[in-house]
Amino acid sequence: MAAAQRSAGTTFRRSLLNPAALGYLAVVAAVWAWIAVDTLLVTHADASTAGVWGFFVTAPTSFLFASLPGPLPLVGVAVGALVQALALGAAYRWATGRPRGHGRTSHA
Repeated sequence: MAAAQRSAGTTFRRSLLNPAALGYLAVVAAVWAWIAVDTLLVTHADASTAGVWGFFVTAPTSFLFASLPGPLPLVGVAVGALVQALALGAAYRWATGRPRGHGRTSHA
């Protein structure tokens, strides 16, 4: 009953603000920082393929947006990172969840 009364915002926040989800988002941010440094500061004789790693760390969700025109593939990377973080956060909450038995008393 308590789970039914929980709002969507609370569930979203709990799934996103835990070590698994935040760690994943930190990895995604680090990869995109590396891509930015490689693109802006490193000279290459030919084209660099560093940008592909941004799609790899947010796959498979970001691959759904990869063939769209314009800036939509980058939107797909952001959506992919959010979806994957929510999934990891939900799995983390499920794996570390403690049984919440109502009426359990200690008879020690």
